[in-house]
Amino acid sequence: MIKRLLYQKLWEELSSEKQMIFLSGPRQVGKTTFAKEVLKNFKNNLYFNWDIISNKKTLIENPAFFENFNRVDESTPLVVLDEIHKYKNWKNYLKSTYDQFHNEYKFLVTGSGRLDLYQKGGDSLAGRYLSFHLLPFTVAEMSKKRRKIKEFLETPLNGFDINPKNETRDIWQTLFNIGGFPEPFVKGKKSFWTKWSSNYARQILNEDIRNIKDIKKVDNIEILFSLLPNKVGAPLSINNISGDLQVTFDSVKNWLKLFDIFYLTFRLSPWSRKISRAITKEKKLYLFNYPEIQNEGYKFENMVAVELLRAVFTWNEYGYGKFALNYIRNKEKEEVDFLITDNNKPVLLVEVKLTNDEPEKPLKNFQNILNVPAVQLVNKEDIFKLTSNGKNKILVVTAHKWLSSLP
Repeated sequence: MIKRLLYQKLWEELSSEKQMIFLSGPRQVGKTTFAKEVLKNFKNNLYFNWDIISNKKTLIENPAFFENFNRVDESTPLVVLDEIHKYKNWKNYLKSTYDQFHNEYKFLVTGSGRLDLYQKGGDSLAGRYLSFHLLPFTVAEMSKKRRKIKEFLETPLNGFDINPKNETRDIWQTLFNIGGFPEPFVKGKKSFWTKWSSNYARQILNEDIRNIKDIKKVDNIEILFSLLPNKVGAPLSINNISGDLQVTFDSVKNWLKLFDIFYLTFRLSPWSRKISRAITKEKKLYLFNYPEIQNEGYKFENMVAVELLRAVFTWNEYGYGKFALNYIRNKEKEEVDFLITDNNKPVLLVEVKLTNDEPEKPLKNFQNILNVPAVQLVNKEDIFKLTSNGKNKILVVTAHKWLSSLP
């Protein structure tokens, strides 16, 4: 078992500041395993899972069931509430539980949907919890070469190991072939990933989404999801998809939102401030299980998107800023794949090219407008070029070398 030390440190900081912590992320990403590892650090601990019938019965009969377990000493107990968001009144339950017991217990609430968006209605939980995300393995997490956030933001174009051992290259290649979900990654076999992946999305679509939202036409949703690997890397037109599927615009819009909520996909919005003739509406879509993408260039871009998303999530969850991950595109179809912002101010441009190790013209143009550092990541070895672009610098570098340093 690979311990998720990156997230362990984040949990320790957040739980020292708040008694209730939400942990969300894709299904089968290791949330339950992580929670049980955390439990080992508490002498008094209790694990609850809504999917276990006997656990469900216990909570319904006695909402404060955790008061009844035998303590070994007077230290604060940790109660893990796994998949509790499947309980119809989960928000009200957590609100009342926190209000009554936050001085006596710590709570770790985990779920395979976005707990902040999962279900409307119910009393507000605002101010009662802190949250973080557990994502598939990334090269930064696995290589343990991450830099400090302040140092990285001050000098994103240098300060990392330009000649790492083959470790990061091998990790990157495994991620490229198999992805970052723990079970297939650990097994390291493409044949196992193929079997695992064939059931993964279908299970979420037919169980989690269908059960929660009472969707009757699952076939249309499955068809929609099957189309998405070919739509990665370009602005997504809901109008075009609805026409292809012969369903309403709102249906496609709602289904795509469900894919986001259940961590099958994530979408990036265009950033338009200071950009002349920028597009402002169409988002770009990416998969968490990116080996589904056949086109190597788009799969590479998707991998980088996951790496950057993990970093942005982590920086926000530590409270370092209000970071966001976007992209830039204008009506002349000039585009830069990624823009990291802090409080809506540009911080870093990132372009992704499979093999081209010369800075792209749109990257130069948008950098001159925004005056921020820029990186072009390529998926071939032994690339390191620092070039001038007016008063700015552009780094062209082998992807895993730079990404392994992301805080």
